[in-house]
Amino acid sequence: MKREYTIDDQWVSYELHPETPPVGMLLSERFKGNDLTSFYDQLRLRGKEVGVTFGNHTLLSNSRLALMASEYARDMGRHASFHENIFYAYFTEGLDIGHPDVIAAITGKSGLDEKETLSAVNEGRYESRLNEARREGQLIGLTGVPLFIIENKYKIVGAQSIEVFRDILDKLK
Repeated sequence: MKREYTIDDQWVSYELHPETPPVGMLLSERFKGNDLTSFYDQLRLRGKEVGVTFGNHTLLSNSRLALMASEYARDMGRHASFHENIFYAYFTEGLDIGHPDVIAAITGKSGLDEKETLSAVNEGRYESRLNEARREGQLIGLTGVPLFIIENKYKIVGAQSIEVFRDILDKLK
């Protein structure tokens, strides 16, 4: 069944690359043969527009543990803080968010109990949520994040300029 999301949902935990090995992999290996320079230039430009600094990011982490911890944070009312901290750790600091020690440190910074969070993650408490999100993502044709769907008609995928959003919103007038 397709779910309608509202602004209150804020973020849906979605595992974009579930095939990533548990230890992660170098982005240069994952995207072998592609020059990522222009991608990073655009990402840094879009980030600068909204006050986000993207660091030298070289590892594609396996995000499954981080996403399960994110769901735990959601249940504990700390999702926004956890989301901000994990984003910063991964994209600005270049940390491996697939590593339990990194997740534990981020949960502590986010006002969560580290042992409780890791326990919830290790017992697989949120596996079904991630699996359901993957099924829903496949139904809507999710190919990248972030993904914005406006009036179930227009999709905006990835780090896009404000002009892309304005163009679509102008079409709705």
